[in-house]
Amino acid sequence: MKSSKTVWARASVLLSLPVVFANHAFAQSSVTLYGVVDNAFAYVNNQRGHSNIYMSQGNLQASKFGLLGAEDIGGGTKVVFRLESGFNSLTGAQSSAGNMFNRQAYTGLSNDRYGTLTMGRQYTPYFNMVGALGPTGVLTGATGAHPGDVDALDTTLRFNNSVTYVSPTIAGLAFSAQYALGGVPGSIASGSNFSAALRYDYKPFVIAAGYVKLKDIATSPALGTFAVNSPVNNGFASARSVQLAAAAARYTYNDLMLGVNYSNAQYAPGSNSLFTDEAVFNTYGAIATYRFTPAINVAAGYSYTLASKSNGINEPARYQQISLEQTYSLSTRTTFYALQAYQHASGKSLIASGNGPVIANAVAVVGDSQNTSPSSGPSQFVAMVGIRHAF
Repeated sequence: MKSSKTVWARASVLLSLPVVFANHAFAQSSVTLYGVVDNAFAYVNNQRGHSNIYMSQGNLQASKFGLLGAEDIGGGTKVVFRLESGFNSLTGAQSSAGNMFNRQAYTGLSNDRYGTLTMGRQYTPYFNMVGALGPTGVLTGATGAHPGDVDALDTTLRFNNSVTYVSPTIAGLAFSAQYALGGVPGSIASGSNFSAALRYDYKPFVIAAGYVKLKDIATSPALGTFAVNSPVNNGFASARSVQLAAAAARYTYNDLMLGVNYSNAQYAPGSNSLFTDEAVFNTYGAIATYRFTPAINVAAGYSYTLASKSNGINEPARYQQISLEQTYSLSTRTTFYALQAYQHASGKSLIASGNGPVIANAVAVVGDSQNTSPSSGPSQFVAMVGIRHAF
């Protein structure tokens, strides 16, 4: 009978073999673990008729963790992948129940000369290029997104089953296109989605424009996430299709940045929709930031959103929003922040109810943090104080 010492020695060698082989096989690879934990105290003067003081998470930046990897396979080409999961940092729950990597999950090839081609669950070129220059790029989506994130310039829009191409940047110009397959037998176009965007950088100026076409938003397997859950747009959740177009520009001079943005969102009815006329939302916005010191930064934004006359509404909804942000970076990873925002709504809107959409007075809903807890009236004020740590 072999001694226990000999058995343990052989076992330790066998256990070490996978590690040795793995290190050899992935010698040219790199994998980065990253993430954010963001918690705050929040005050809202009106949530469905009541003021509220509560804890809120993912305000300055969404709480998440992810893995980003690349393997150099030669000839200037790399195999790349990303797996990213959002979570509630107050409870530990997944941000989307049943979807572990609910934010992003893709793999593909990247080449400095030819560009990058990826497949999986991904953000749209519309968001990556235009959203980055819009209000949520400097004013968090919690209080800075356009009302209810009606134009999806925050991170609420993702495509499943998508193929994305991003060109290399040539003379300051970059292009990206994405197509998401609906997977419907006999009808390639059914349930599919498309997005494209352009970005141009020229010294202190940056400008981008993008487009999204969504089909069968209630049933499409290609549409990973699209929020139709605020009083701004929940009356149009039964839309057959949605078109989004937006443009944004910024100018930076030393520590000052000034920006403007515009978006157009069109909700089109279908044969089974609970509304009859196309609904259009136009939003005009301006943003500014100023860095007083390397650690102290302030930002402000204003947006004006107006709906079209449609579906029996002659006095369409109007939303005006002012957002402020102050941050103090304790280190490169840890930031203290304060957020304030006020919104005023007027006119009428098509709002979801138990018996289908009804025409009602438009109510205020600041950014996208109050989508499920809007004001009971025309105004809403939100203030938050919190800490974000990135790793």
